[in-house]
Amino acid sequence: MTFGEKLLKLRKEKGLSQEALAEKLNTTRQAVSKWENGQGYPETEKLLMIGNLFEVSMDYLLKETVQPHPNEEEARGYYVNKETAEAYLMHERRTSKFVALGFGLLIFSTVPYLVFKQEPAIYTFLIIVIAVLGIGMLVTAISIDGDNTYKALKKEPLLFDPGYLKELAARYEQAKRRCNPVIVVGVCLILTGGLAFLLEKKEITSGILVPYYPGFAAMIAVGMYIFVRTLAVLEAYKLLVKNEEHVNRLGAKLLKRARKKIEDL
Repeated sequence: MTFGEKLLKLRKEKGLSQEALAEKLNTTRQAVSKWENGQGYPETEKLLMIGNLFEVSMDYLLKETVQPHPNEEEARGYYVNKETAEAYLMHERRTSKFVALGFGLLIFSTVPYLVFKQEPAIYTFLIIVIAVLGIGMLVTAISIDGDNTYKALKKEPLLFDPGYLKELAARYEQAKRRCNPVIVVGVCLILTGGLAFLLEKKEITSGILVPYYPGFAAMIAVGMYIFVRTLAVLEAYKLLVKNEEHVNRLGAKLLKRARKKIEDL
């Protein structure tokens, strides 16, 4: 079979229209039609994307006598182009914003009780409203993260264009310099607020800090938002730039789970 015939066969097996395939490859339906009709070949980047999408090797796509699925030696990784990597980073920023807001609002929902202790109706209403908003943020984050578009990025060894990987690494270092101090601020806010409650619980400060409880609770909520949001952005960069470490950690976790299952048997 020619490349065009193979592409047509793979597309139909996957249940994709030419328009749907073109969208996944960031190209036009006309381009896909030309490839399938044998009127040309896609560029190298698009070939790699086709191989990843249909889980076939480059040899299979370009030669006539090769099996459709790559052997272990050929399956070296999942190719990620610049557009996919940038979309993934944007996706993680968006998801982390909702997660951070969710946790921050849930913690902040304790403030009405601390402020309106003598007014149960008021603090109950405010707690419910703020908590529902927080849960709504977390549900939104789960729904966004439920998209399997970037599932392979979190599970497979990744391959990048060397030039783009170098650019990503430089941006990761810049992000660390910006984000690490912000993370420290978030942790300090959380620890300061938590320490205030702990001192009062141990009766060390003899009630001096009680009037400031709402401020300390708000401090913890803000600190949690800063910490979760900033750390998630750094982890997204790290997954791409330090992918080998991520894959090794993932492999170690899977091995640990397998050993535990064997021991349980």
